[in-house]
Amino acid sequence: MHATDFPIGALASPEAVFHDLGRNPGRWALFLDIDGTLLDLAPTPDTIQVPTSLPTDLHNISAHLNGALALVTGRALVYADSLFQPYHFPIAGLHGAEMRGSDGTILPALVTPAFAALKRSLAERASTMKGVVVEDKGAAIAAHYRLAPEFDEPLGDLMRDFVAQAGDGWVLQLGKMVYEIRPAKSSKGEAVARYLQEPVFAGRRALALGDDLTDESMFSAVNAMGGYSIRVGSGEVKTAALGRLASPEAVRQTLAALAAGKPI
Repeated sequence: MHATDFPIGALASPEAVFHDLGRNPGRWALFLDIDGTLLDLAPTPDTIQVPTSLPTDLHNISAHLNGALALVTGRALVYADSLFQPYHFPIAGLHGAEMRGSDGTILPALVTPAFAALKRSLAERASTMKGVVVEDKGAAIAAHYRLAPEFDEPLGDLMRDFVAQAGDGWVLQLGKMVYEIRPAKSSKGEAVARYLQEPVFAGRRALALGDDLTDESMFSAVNAMGGYSIRVGSGEVKTAALGRLASPEAVRQTLAALAAGKPI
């Protein structure tokens, strides 16, 4: 049976979708955000914790899917790789601005001298806001205010000023207590669409998991292609996702069961 023959409307829950993925791996391609989806959010970007078993669980699921698993993240590709050593999965980094395909080919995101200078200036300005953490992602830059929520409005004004200086090639991306200036040329939804054109992923139904505004383009793209999308987290946030899981812990438990061949 081809993926397009699968009656997605008959699946009433994320658990049912994962159950079918376990029984019929040839039907599905799995796309996973990292922060807030696979991993619990942390006060600063560098203090996230990767559970010991998670990289191997992802590796085993990837093998079960014959390689049709990719990470789709706002993190830079090289940093995302470091989280899941010794394995190297297909990764769309910087919200899809840089990608490693299933064959290992890397589509890089280039940093212009002008953008490098802008990042230095932005970091200097943001340093006056105590508790704001600036994350240099190479071809993107993020300012996190989880430790200093009182700077939400002035930091937003600062980031809007700098994205205007950056020009048409850059956009301001909002997330959970973070403002980010990233390349405008791509989105997570476009990244998933590109993966589904690769032989390893082609002809499969997409299952996408994410937790934030940056994942909504992925949800919308997957839904439009007849797939299934899951928003991670409790709360009544408006979303295009078709289903929900309560937390990254719930995601990890589901993936661990899938990796071990246990019932979902």
